Amino acid sequence: TLNRVVKFRRTGESSRSDDDAISGEHEIQIEGVRSELEAVELEDGAAVPKEFANPTDDTFMVEDAVEAIGFGKFQWKLSVLTGLAWMADAMEMMILSILAPQLHCEWRLPSWQVALLTSVVFVGMMSSSTLWGNISDQYGRKTGRILWSEEVTLYAEFLPMKARAKCILLIEVFWAIGTVFEVVLAVFVMPSLGWRWLLILSAVPLLLFAVLCFWLPESARYDVLSGNQEKAIATLKRIATENGAPMPLGKLIISRQEDRGKFRDLFTPQFRWTTLLLWFIWFSNAFSYYGLVLLTTEFFQEGDVCNMSSRRKAVKAKCSLACEYLTEEDYMDLLLTTLSEFPGILVTLWIIDRLGRKKTMALSFFVFSFCSLLLLICVGRSVLTVLLFISRAFISGGFQAAYVYTPEVYPTATRALGLGTCSGMARVGALITPFIAQVMLESSVYLTLVVYSGCCLLAALASCFLPIETKGRGLQESSHREWGQEMVGKGSHNMGVTRSNSGSQE
Repeated sequence: TLNRVVKFRRTGESSRSDDDAISGEHEIQIEGVRSELEAVELEDGAAVPKEFANPTDDTFMVEDAVEAIGFGKFQWKLSVLTGLAWMADAMEMMILSILAPQLHCEWRLPSWQVALLTSVVFVGMMSSSTLWGNISDQYGRKTGRILWSEEVTLYAEFLPMKARAKCILLIEVFWAIGTVFEVVLAVFVMPSLGWRWLLILSAVPLLLFAVLCFWLPESARYDVLSGNQEKAIATLKRIATENGAPMPLGKLIISRQEDRGKFRDLFTPQFRWTTLLLWFIWFSNAFSYYGLVLLTTEFFQEGDVCNMSSRRKAVKAKCSLACEYLTEEDYMDLLLTTLSEFPGILVTLWIIDRLGRKKTMALSFFVFSFCSLLLLICVGRSVLTVLLFISRAFISGGFQAAYVYTPEVYPTATRALGLGTCSGMARVGALITPFIAQVMLESSVYLTLVVYSGCCLLAALASCFLPIETKGRGLQESSHREWGQEMVGKGSHNMGVTRSNSGSQE
């Protein structure tokens, strides 16, 4: 009797497995039944068909299970919950640019104190980013998420490779919704109830997230790394049941046990340059994004760059505490530029799997840098609005690409810490930017724009020099392997094989 056994192989993988290399045969004999091994090639990113979920291996890894289970009801629920956290973060960031002119007038604050109010928010966020990233690697993603919204790491670890980039980008829709909702809320609340009620109402999405996040499971990747295979299996079975998909057959394994959340692991030879370049990229992203948000309200109050430059000199001679409240027209234009984040998401979504993560970030930074230089030209309010619209669309796209790339480039053991330190560097950029967008602006509009343009031009170069392109590769379970090579764990004695490529180096 001849039985066919199907073995799936990714495009570009060798047609000879490790077992074949040892035995030198492609056919096996089992209790008198002759079976022929038939190789079937899968395109990059394609999931193993559900009816063949791990039919021949007696071991599998979390990556195999996530790919076999696929995207379904569980991931949709997780997307909405992650989106709530994202929306709350966006509203908190957007409210800073709305409150700045209000507090400047109401409390009679000089510009440096207004900038300081914005910066202290980011000081708190910066100090907590690395701390909670480390806690997430040491004590679990769920703990980190409940205490600090460590949402991206946990979210990415439950997504199959084919859907990961698109899902993380689509989560950014909630960020855009949060920024737009904050402006709309300000339009109705500020004139009648005041800024204190705006703060209270802006906290509602975060409160809703805090109530619902106890539904979250712990990351199966983290549980396996911690030696809790049974808990990881229970989590994977729960997801498979919700999605109506089969679990892979066999025993859940990990390639190698290793320490978790060690800061020095970010500076091993294979990750040293990646870490340093990503820190600067995240710094530049936040520095430029939040700087543009703050500059937008300043520009709209003055009409255009030339008016701002001449008027600031006149006002400075009269009174350093002169101020203006945001008008209805200012709010409408602010809403329009905020809406730019939606086309920014669509553009990034379209190019990120075509150009790759590195080139997408580089393109986003370059377009922002170019538009910032165009703002130096004396243009009317309409052209100013268009340039701000394009700038914000692309700088938000760069942020989105960075959020896709960073969890993909680090292994499970240091993924949350790597993302946490990058987020910490972003907060450094965010706490510095008020002193550029609000204080330096008082002295020189042109120098302010040159600083933002130059920073993003350097960030574009940094994106190009990143050593690893993660497009088309799965999340890495371990860092103990040759850099850029496939992680191999299965020989002929019940060891495990990963089915994901580790990506290419450029």
